[in-house]
Amino acid sequence: MKILVTGADGFVGKNLIAQLANENFKNVVKFTRHNSVSELTKLTADVDFVFHLAGVNRPETNTEFYEGNTDLTRSLVEALEHNENYVPIVLSSSIQARLNNDYGLSKKAAETIVFNYGEKHDIPVFVYQFKNLFGKWSRPNYNSAIATFAYNLTHDLPIKINDPDAKLELSYIDDVITEFIYALKNNTAHREGKYSIVPITYSTTVGEIANKLTAFNNNRQSLIMPSLKNKLDRDLYGTYLSYLDEDNFSYNLKKNEDNRGWLAEFIKSEDNGQIFISTTKPGITRGNHWHNTKVEKFLVIQGQGLLQFRKIGTDKVIEYKVSGDTPEPVDIPVGYIHNIKNIGDDTMITLFWACEIFDSDNPDTYYEEV
Repeated sequence: MKILVTGADGFVGKNLIAQLANENFKNVVKFTRHNSVSELTKLTADVDFVFHLAGVNRPETNTEFYEGNTDLTRSLVEALEHNENYVPIVLSSSIQARLNNDYGLSKKAAETIVFNYGEKHDIPVFVYQFKNLFGKWSRPNYNSAIATFAYNLTHDLPIKINDPDAKLELSYIDDVITEFIYALKNNTAHREGKYSIVPITYSTTVGEIANKLTAFNNNRQSLIMPSLKNKLDRDLYGTYLSYLDEDNFSYNLKKNEDNRGWLAEFIKSEDNGQIFISTTKPGITRGNHWHNTKVEKFLVIQGQGLLQFRKIGTDKVIEYKVSGDTPEPVDIPVGYIHNIKNIGDDTMITLFWACEIFDSDNPDTYYEEV
């Protein structure tokens, strides 16, 4: 199958082309701002499907709206008709096509051209009126407020919010691309009336988005990872990370070091507690305490360790030998005094998980020898 993608170097186009490659659609023809309209006749001669994503939304003059949205769409359809190559078209339009402004009117006219083409040649067409798209490769200060917020936060720039209660209707780029490829493979789409739609959308506010992105940005200092239980939060977090500079992917942890080795907190979560990592020198024991409610998991990932347990009020000591050669998490039940000792000749490295973030005012930790 040969696929033409206009606007191939734009936000949506880049994501679409990447996923088409993932799904083994190898024959993709790209039309970008560097191509001339006159090339469309040749490019459309033998394609099987068209994704028309090219458009203008921030021109220097209003006439550019019509040139980049309406006229380009007309030229595309005329090229297909000249070649008598009547193939399906996906059109990326905008919710602003419902408004009486130059951008909206130019998009509405482009929609009409595509709908008329589909009806005239009895061929499926898929017109999507997008609201606010977000995701990786979106241009800050151009495509969306989310791109601008994420870029500014990752570059220590302020974010400006005029109305935190302003409503936002969002679609995530991966959901858009999933829907596009569904249309490509099935010659049908999810619809509301004559318009095609992306089934997964989000309703939120500018202030809520800004707060979520700010919390993600603070994670590097606080180590507290906000909840990622819902899809919007996961989509936003992935988007946020995509704006990090390539020399800023890593960050330092606070390393607490003493004669036993060192310990560093890694991730804290309001929903799922915290994870930390330690090194322990040969012969050194950590722990010798117990908890009423807090539970933990220990996982030795390097070296040889011995975990000892004694239930409060009893004398019986239980032992587990663990090794980094065989990953073996050990649960730490409440009411058991416990410790872990490095019984090997080399430094032992251990991952620890606790079900709650450590609270110095209520540590639920009581020291006693096993």
